[in-house]
Amino acid sequence: MLPKKDIDKIREELDNCQNPLFFFHDDPDGLCSFLLLYRYKKEGNGVVVKAAPNMDEKFIRHIEEYNPDKIFVLDIAQMQDEFVEAANCPIVWVDHHEPTRVNKVKCFNPRFYDKEDGTPVTAMCYEVVKQDMWIAAIGCAGDWFIPNFHKDFNEKYPDILEKLYKDPGDVLFLTKLGEMSRIFSFILKGKTSDVKKCYKTLTRIESPYEIIKKETSKGKFICKHYERVAEQYDDIYQGALKSYKKDDPLLIYIYPSNKMSFSGDISNQVLHKFKDKTIIIGREKSGEIRMSIRSPNKFLNILEHALVGVEGYGGGHENACGASVKKEDFERFVEKIREQI
Repeated sequence: MLPKKDIDKIREELDNCQNPLFFFHDDPDGLCSFLLLYRYKKEGNGVVVKAAPNMDEKFIRHIEEYNPDKIFVLDIAQMQDEFVEAANCPIVWVDHHEPTRVNKVKCFNPRFYDKEDGTPVTAMCYEVVKQDMWIAAIGCAGDWFIPNFHKDFNEKYPDILEKLYKDPGDVLFLTKLGEMSRIFSFILKGKTSDVKKCYKTLTRIESPYEIIKKETSKGKFICKHYERVAEQYDDIYQGALKSYKKDDPLLIYIYPSNKMSFSGDISNQVLHKFKDKTIIIGREKSGEIRMSIRSPNKFLNILEHALVGVEGYGGGHENACGASVKKEDFERFVEKIREQI
């Protein structure tokens, strides 16, 4: 977790702007981080960052469109100089990936203090705003993290988190809180215009029961989008399960590009079912295999060595990584992983 002085600085940055622009990663941690800050500030605009989590020239047009007086970048692993130079306003970067400092950017990352600290951005943003605990819990669940307010949430919402868990995977796949995290993940899939309608709707929802019990029209709207996406997810998940081989330390499943991208969600669920396997779930697109990797082993060094001599890139957390390699290099990439495991 960030020290209190950093939490206070982020709050001060949020309090001292009138038209903030929030860029956030397209997963529950990124979405919930945005929702926490936006609902506290009640001003500004949000932009979801799909594909590679990298702030580069593609996002300059949003700066020109919204003309912000401050930019917040949430749960995004990389930032390029051209983006910073185009901003013409202060940038506040809150992240928990490999720590990087960028000139002219106010960087906040718990791994500046402890390289092993992967506290989700959601948990840090909750410390900043101290409201909307239910949103913070959803973001933490989606990032496989048990927050320090786990007990408080259980006492306030015992029907959503019926008991205290030690395994964050159990929270994600055995509870209604985990179901809500999957809802938040799935509404980020599909057309950008539909995704934007969903997260704008979430800025106006006051209770988790609006969604989980479909108590309001806003909650029903979110659930309708989720259910439509979930049908595609179930087909791909069943395909991944069929790829299981008892004596193979790897479980690999590649699905076609005409499907929505579910690699991160499926790799999480498959790892929870097969805890001793290293899971590689990929999607073939534009001549590349874009994949999510989950492993019971510390995997970043393995990934780094596997990328040597192949055309591709990757990174992330010790047990949860992302990578993309050229289709023709994929077999060599997997072979190099096998050699290390």
